[in-house]
Amino acid sequence: MEKKKKPEIRFRGFNEDWEQRKFSDIVETRRGLTYKPSDICNNGIRVLRSSNIIEDSFILNDDDVFVKPEAINIEYARVNDILITAANGSSRLVGKHSIISKILEKSTVHGGFMLLGTTKEPYFINASMGSSWYKQFIELYVSGGNGSIGNLNKNDLDNQEIYIPSEEEQKKIGQYFKHLDDLITLHQRKLEKLQNFKKSMLEKMFPQNDSKTPQIRFKGFTNDWEQRKFNEIGIVIDPHPSHRAPKEVENGIPFIGIGDVDEMGNINKQSARLVSESIYDEHRRRYDLSIPSLGLGRVASLGKVIRLRSDIEKYTVSPTLSVLQFAQSINIDYTYAYMNSPGFKNQFESKSNGSTRQSVGTETVRILDLSIPNSMDEQQKIGTFFINLDHLITLHQRKLEKLQNIKKSMLEKMFV
Repeated sequence: MEKKKKPEIRFRGFNEDWEQRKFSDIVETRRGLTYKPSDICNNGIRVLRSSNIIEDSFILNDDDVFVKPEAINIEYARVNDILITAANGSSRLVGKHSIISKILEKSTVHGGFMLLGTTKEPYFINASMGSSWYKQFIELYVSGGNGSIGNLNKNDLDNQEIYIPSEEEQKKIGQYFKHLDDLITLHQRKLEKLQNFKKSMLEKMFPQNDSKTPQIRFKGFTNDWEQRKFNEIGIVIDPHPSHRAPKEVENGIPFIGIGDVDEMGNINKQSARLVSESIYDEHRRRYDLSIPSLGLGRVASLGKVIRLRSDIEKYTVSPTLSVLQFAQSINIDYTYAYMNSPGFKNQFESKSNGSTRQSVGTETVRILDLSIPNSMDEQQKIGTFFINLDHLITLHQRKLEKLQNIKKSMLEKMFV
């Protein structure tokens, strides 16, 4: 069957068939610099490597390699050149690519395991290399596996047949994907900023190193915090005294593990196993999830905390976690935030049995220490602060995922 010569989605005003051309007709590719250990210096010419491509983005790293200027015997890299990983110990990284940006003239070259591509419409070509033809090319031509180095051969790429439209259409497509990439990068940075802010607040809003007060507090609170043990403020329930997982069934209720729940307590039904509804009745005699509860990972995902929702359909939980329920004087949202703090996590991990499959026993969990403000109002303010922060992080994660899905769809539909 003859290959289609038009993409599924196009900008208005373009109707002509796309032309088949060799990659080398459109892009000039160049091999990278081979250098000796003695060529490396602290200040010199930067050498770009695979680590300068993260996902689809080009970055400059603090630990980039620099070589003496006299070692350079290839052309310098330029802004808008396309950097391509040609060889890597991990074959799945071979073929990744990105447009070079923010480098000074004659300051940078690409290393021997990389290729560099120069073309008139780099944003179109870079986007095209995210479409199906390039994925198929990588699968067919890149060798690797069983510990060998994956390799993309320059001649194979140069001889690859691709379809391209007019320069005007190339420009429009390239600008569309540049705008999409800029939006994705913007949301990635916002998300990272929020995640780093949360990490900082988890360190500063809870006492550290035996201190009785945190570094940062809400206005109006000055009293020392108390240190209490789990079994003094609530109960720790072992959901499966036998520590055996029930048999999986095709139709039943979710049987959740520590990885089946997001930060807001939502169950991922696609990942959760299903077990017989009779298991729910059996477990209900030991614990009641209509009471606000937390789940604490005791095996594998050591110390990870999840919310166990009381407002959704029936489910039961894995023997790899403990069910935690607290007295009315303890705010569960505060406790969830505290159990994600570095101080608590360090304490929990120090109690691990140290075996290959690390675990912490239920009795040990019962005597773990928690730092708690005497004021329920302070507990609530801290808990609400972190709930709102988690909601904001989730919102940006979803926006980012939506943009990434749009890009994935458009890469399939806007290229031949």
